Amino acid sequence: MKIERLNADSRKNLLEDLLKRSPNQYGQYEDRVKEILETVKVQKDQALFRYTKEFDGAEVNRETIRVTDAEIEEAYRQIDQELLAVIRKALHNIESYHAKQMQYSWFDSKPNGTLLGQKVTALERVGVYVPGGKAVYPSSVLMNIMPAKVAGVDEIIMVTPPDRNGKVNPTTLVAAKEAGADVIYKVGGAQAIGALAYGTESIPKVDKIVGPGNIYVALAKKSVYGHVSIDSIAGPSEILVIADETANPRYVAADLLSQAEHDELASAILVTTSEELAGQVLKEIEEFLPSLSRRAILERSLENYGHILLADTLEDAIAIANEIASEHLEIITADPYQVMTKIRNAGAIFIGEYSSEPLGDYFAGPNHILPTNGTAKFFSPLSVDDFLKKSSVISYSREALEAVHQDIEKFAESEQLTAHANSVRVRFESKE
Repeated sequence: MKIERLNADSRKNLLEDLLKRSPNQYGQYEDRVKEILETVKVQKDQALFRYTKEFDGAEVNRETIRVTDAEIEEAYRQIDQELLAVIRKALHNIESYHAKQMQYSWFDSKPNGTLLGQKVTALERVGVYVPGGKAVYPSSVLMNIMPAKVAGVDEIIMVTPPDRNGKVNPTTLVAAKEAGADVIYKVGGAQAIGALAYGTESIPKVDKIVGPGNIYVALAKKSVYGHVSIDSIAGPSEILVIADETANPRYVAADLLSQAEHDELASAILVTTSEELAGQVLKEIEEFLPSLSRRAILERSLENYGHILLADTLEDAIAIANEIASEHLEIITADPYQVMTKIRNAGAIFIGEYSSEPLGDYFAGPNHILPTNGTAKFFSPLSVDDFLKKSSVISYSREALEAVHQDIEKFAESEQLTAHANSVRVRFESKE
């Protein structure tokens, strides 16, 4: 990680560097992912069992692929009770936040006999992907499931890779039970996405798949889009901090490291107007590293995708932040709320020195499943909206249609769609 001046060249290099992390840049994996998906589509359970053995080293079959009530009860006995209390507190905050997002059907009737409206309906069945592998993510369980529960989804199916003994981490199971998953299957990777998209003898087809995963999961979701809906194609984690001379360098350093530890492709960027702060943050990072458990990952992440940029003005810092459109954006300046009003593109915005990014990851309530790789320019965090669909409602009386039928016919005929025009005209033939 090095300090560099923010200018046209460094800006260009930075944006090109970050683009390399996009799932769209991993074409070499696409053929393998498509092969897995096609095999699951054709061979169904047989393929799931084989791939789970190949990739996760676990033996599963029709009887064991589904997590049982006994396994969940065992997980409750194993989990730390203080952690369970924290999960329940976090779940309450997540539910309260997402409840405010709920939308409802509406109808607008007029005296002339017209009724227009929108019918809001929850999806019937959704699939939730929860990663395994390098770390356990019960927080992602809560963030994926709770918006679906608030929306009123009928059936929530969770998939997550098992360990070599065919077990799912007890904390993950407890989080899923607390959040309201209806059924949990021990399968991960692209094969799990295929099962949710196409259905197998054990796992039913869903309407939508949500949740982050590795590159194989991301590419699989991209490939099955259209067979089912998806939330987004998640890339590696990222954080950008806008800070001025008032920021505490130790806090800034700790926050940058909090995201860099996710994996080697994670990005951590500081944009500051203070050269002194930049140097202090770099020093603090170097002091933190020896004591952190994922030091090797941190060092590779910071070497490849860590940046400290010196901006001439706060406006320049805001401009590059909007261009990068980071998954997580922290604002630690003298007037962070003023800066926040100028932010157009960010997945989640953290304001002030006591609003560190992990607050959003675990506890505050807003969803931590966020747009990455610049997609915050057009995507939003996972929300209740992701689990709702809307149907337009239209009702006209004869009198209301009579007043406008000639306008409709003229419009249709201008497009040479005479059957459209006729569909309206026949209702008034007796008057012509």
